[in-house]
This record gives sequence, C-alpha cells and structure tokens, in this order.
Amino acid sequence: MMDKLPNCPMCNSEYTYEDANFLICPECFHEWKPEGAAENKADVNIIKDANGNILNDGDTVTVIKDLKLKGNSSIKRGTTVKNIRLIYEPSDGVHDIDCKIDGFGAMLLKSSVVKKI
Repeated sequence: MMDKLPNCPMCNSEYTYEDANFLICPECFHEWKPEGAAENKADVNIIKDANGNILNDGDTVTVIKDLKLKGNSSIKRGTTVKNIRLIYEPSDGVHDIDCKIDGFGAMLLKSSVVKKI
C-alpha cells in the first residue's frame, strides 16, 4: 500500500506527487523536499540574529563576540558590518551571512554571532 503524501504547504492541494528527491504540487507547481514538509511556511527563508530579530539583505549588524581567523588576526566584538547578504541555503550548512568587513575583506558569518542594529 502506498504511503499518503502530505498536502502542498502553499495551496493545501491533496494531489502532490514525488519526483526524485522532491514533492511537487501539480496545481500551484510548488516544489519542496519531503523532510521540509512539516516546516511552517511562515518560517521558511527566515534568518534571525542572536537576539531573535529577523535579518534582511542590506542590514547592518554588529559582531557580538571575538572571532578568531586563520593566522593571528581576529574580528573584535562590536565590529560593525554593513550591507549584509543572506544565504538561505548555505553550501556548508552553517554560515548564512555573506559580507565584506573593512580591513578583512569578503567573509562568511553565522547569524548566531551577530545582532541587528
């Protein structure tokens, strides 16, 4: 007997089908991974800082703890980072902010080590 697939999280259609690693809705054409089907659609693509504030592209944030880098350099607590870019599906699964820090250049940060200004 075939397992019942979940309804579409976007339009609640019951006619979803499986294709490779994705579930697909033929009514609204939404595609998602089965393990993400239980997620609340309001929480999809939301990245929050260490205090729980929602981050957006272009925000300015402050580093909340010293971050050691390769070599003898480090980013000090309180460093301001302007114009961040969010990465919703990070390739390493951890660093979800892409930015440029004065004196250090391009860098990836975790949202858990910054707070929104």
